[in-house]
Amino acid sequence: MMLARQRVLILGGSTEASELAHRLADLDGYDVTVSYAGRTTTRTRTPGRVRVGGFGGAEGLADYLTAERVEVLVDATHPFAARMPHHAARACATAGVPRLRVWRPPWERVDGDHWYEVRDLDAAAELLGRLGAGRVFLTTGRQDLAPFARVPDAWFLVRAIEAPPAMPLARACVVLARGPFDADGELALMRDNEIDVLVTKNSGGSAAAAKLAAARTLALPVVMVRRPPCPDGPRASSVEEALSWLGGLVCSEPRLAQDGASG
Repeated sequence: MMLARQRVLILGGSTEASELAHRLADLDGYDVTVSYAGRTTTRTRTPGRVRVGGFGGAEGLADYLTAERVEVLVDATHPFAARMPHHAARACATAGVPRLRVWRPPWERVDGDHWYEVRDLDAAAELLGRLGAGRVFLTTGRQDLAPFARVPDAWFLVRAIEAPPAMPLARACVVLARGPFDADGELALMRDNEIDVLVTKNSGGSAAAAKLAAARTLALPVVMVRRPPCPDGPRASSVEEALSWLGGLVCSEPRLAQDGASG
């Protein structure tokens, strides 16, 4: 007999998901699948099995967990994933699978920041109109441009990992880039494009935080979109916390594979 490998499903979409997959690949005892929604065609390479596409809602995910004998689900989707965390919570409750939400802390305002916090993208667009924004650095992602079409007098510098399939903004320039970004580069980008307002989601983490430092240096207003609500349940604020939580499951629920099978 030998210890079975724990079947882990990671719902990807964040830097933490990629890091966790790599860290688990270096450890014994884990059989990992990373699932991506498929919204981008270029993804960070991760070890283990990879699946792409939706599950068919909470019910479909519950069926998948049962069929694939998944023993633990780690929801490491982006902090702004609005539906998948709730689908995962319901699916795990149905299938009886432990679930962990990896949820990095949001950015916090510091001295020198000029933030306008808003509930969603529609509110962000409305505020831009009230502020009389002229040249906007828009970093909300290529799929979240449509609400800003209602600000026709503004010019937008849109940063995204991939080009948007269609451009709903009348006056815009797209720059394609993937973080992490540095403060000097962000400062130069904003100065060169004469930016007067930054719009961003409160994603947290270090990869995109440099734009906030640059806005602070330039004394620019920042329209900060709040995160959607997160379902109740265990959370980890970092990969280290997630690994500790997973290790606790392994220690408390030992499994044996029969006849040398690894599960």
